[in-house]
Amino acid sequence: MNNFEDFKIKKQLKNAIVDLGFEKPTPIQQVSYSTILGGADFVGIAQTGTGKTIAYLLPIIQDLKFSDQKHPRVLILAPTRELVIQIVEQIELLTPYLSVRVLGVYGGSNNIDRQKRAVAEGQDIIVGTPRRLYDLVLANVLRLKSIKKLVIDEVDVMLDFGYKTQLRNIFEYIPVKRQNILFSATMTTYVDELMDDFLVNPVKKTISISGTPLESISQEVYAVPNFYTKTNLLNHLLEDKETHNKVLIFVASKIHADRLFELLNFESEISVIHSSKEQNHRTKSIDKFENGKSRILIATDVIARGIDIEKISTVISFDTPFYPENYIHRIGRTGRAGHQGSSILFYTEKEIPLKDAIEGLMKYTIPQKELPEVVEISTELTPEEVVKTINPDEEDDKNSADARGDSFHKKSAKNSKVRTEVKSYERKIKRKYKKPQKRGDKIQNKKRKNKR
Repeated sequence: MNNFEDFKIKKQLKNAIVDLGFEKPTPIQQVSYSTILGGADFVGIAQTGTGKTIAYLLPIIQDLKFSDQKHPRVLILAPTRELVIQIVEQIELLTPYLSVRVLGVYGGSNNIDRQKRAVAEGQDIIVGTPRRLYDLVLANVLRLKSIKKLVIDEVDVMLDFGYKTQLRNIFEYIPVKRQNILFSATMTTYVDELMDDFLVNPVKKTISISGTPLESISQEVYAVPNFYTKTNLLNHLLEDKETHNKVLIFVASKIHADRLFELLNFESEISVIHSSKEQNHRTKSIDKFENGKSRILIATDVIARGIDIEKISTVISFDTPFYPENYIHRIGRTGRAGHQGSSILFYTEKEIPLKDAIEGLMKYTIPQKELPEVVEISTELTPEEVVKTINPDEEDDKNSADARGDSFHKKSAKNSKVRTEVKSYERKIKRKYKKPQKRGDKIQNKKRKNKR
C-alpha cells in the first residue's frame, strides 16, 4: 500500500485526507492500517515525527460506525495535555465529513466541571491523560463499559511519568474483551511488562531503531564548563537569526527554564513552557511559537512529544538529557517533511557520561565544535552546581558533646547495655507465642486456679 488509494477507506475519510494534502502514507501507517482494522492487538515502534497518530486514527475512524449512545467506544490515553490537544485536533481534521463526537480531558486547569458536562452529553472518542480520566471515572461521570478499542500513545513516556498505577486502575473499568493498541518511540522493559500483562498475541511492528540519527538533521556538540557559560554561548549563537529562525531549547528543569528566560538577550522573542505553567499560558506559548510571533521556545522534556510544529530550524539541548532516548525525541522536532534541521548539544564535565550514552545509542559520534573566542567563560555557578564538600574534622566537631549543647548527656551505664539475644530455642518459641516463661506468672496461676 504505497498510497492512500490502496487503503480500504470510506469516501468521507478519503476526502478529508485529500483536504489535508496527504499523498503517501508513512511506513508506520502502511504496516499498521490493515492489522488495526482487522481487530488484532497492535504494538507500533517508530521514531517521533513518523506519523504515528494518523497510523492509529485512520483505521479506528474507518471502523467507527455512527451511534447516538452516550458512553464512549474508543479511549485514547496520552501522557501530556499538549499531546491530548494535538490528538483531538487530528481527529477533528479527519472527520469534517463524518459525525464523530470527540472530547479531550486533562488536568492542570479549573475545567473539570466543563469536562463533566461534556462527557455527560455523550462522546464517541475520549482522549485524555490518565489522572484526569481516572478522576472522571471515580466521579461516576465517565463510564467505560462500552469501550471497544484502547489506544495508549507514547507508552514509554507514560510509564516514565509514573502513570503505571493509574493505567492499571483504568484497566479495571474497561471490558476485558477489547482491542489494545500501543504506540511508542522506544521499547523499554516497562513497555515489555505492560505488553505481557494485558495484550493478547499482539502484532508488533518496528519501523526504525530509535537510536538512528535522522539524515535530515545536522548535529554538533559543545563542551561547556557551567550553566552561565552555556547561557553566554547560547546568546552568541542566537544572534544569527537567519540560521536559527525557529529555535526549540530543551532544559533539564523548570528552574533552568525560568532562569534561562531571565538571562537571554532576546526577551521579546522568547516563550517558556513547563509543567508549572497554567494551561492557558502553555497553549499561548505554543501558538506564539507556531505562528512566528516567538522565535525561541524554552521547554522541558514534558512536551518533547506533545507538540507538532513544522519548520523548526534548530533544536538546542541546553542540558544533556538523562535518558539517551530523549535526545532522539528532542531532535525529532526538526528536519521534518523534507526540510533540513539542525541540532546543537551542550554538555558539562558531569554530563560527559550522558553524552557518551547518546552517541552509543545512535552509534554515531557527534561532531565536536570549539567554543568561540568571543564567548565569555563564566566562573559563576548556580546553586545546583556548587559542590558541597564534607570535612571529616568538622563532622567530628558537630558530633561532639560541646557542639550538641548543654541538654546533651551520655546514656547511663544501665541504659547503655545491649540486650543479648535469647539463645534458648524453647524460650524463643515461648516468647513468639506469648507463653509464660515462669511458673509464678499471674496468668498461669489464674489458669491453674480455674482448673481446681
